[in-house]
Amino acid sequence: MTVQRFDVGTRLSEMAVHQGVCYLAGQVAGDATQDIRGQARQVLAAIDALLARAGSDKSRILMCQIFLSDLADFGGMNEVWEAWLPAGQAPPRATVLAQLAKPQWKVEMVVTAAV
Repeated sequence: MTVQRFDVGTRLSEMAVHQGVCYLAGQVAGDATQDIRGQARQVLAAIDALLARAGSDKSRILMCQIFLSDLADFGGMNEVWEAWLPAGQAPPRATVLAQLAKPQWKVEMVVTAAV
């Protein structure tokens, strides 16, 4: 069975697809100067773009893991998340407090979705 990898670097691929499932690397904001709402919108747009490249979309998300650098941002992140989700399509999800790789990042999301 072939594994299809997207945007392969020396350290990681942005996405891998195998047997009808796509696995995304952790997605973070490109412009980390924005507040939690702005960063969450950027992350979700990146997820949308990657899923589209795999022939999938947010209605097919099987699981999402969300990492927040500050739990005070939980409400703002949820506001953006809930506006982004299609009605009735909320996937299983975990949200945890984490020290992210760069201190300016407020949120990182890891998604697994059906193709």
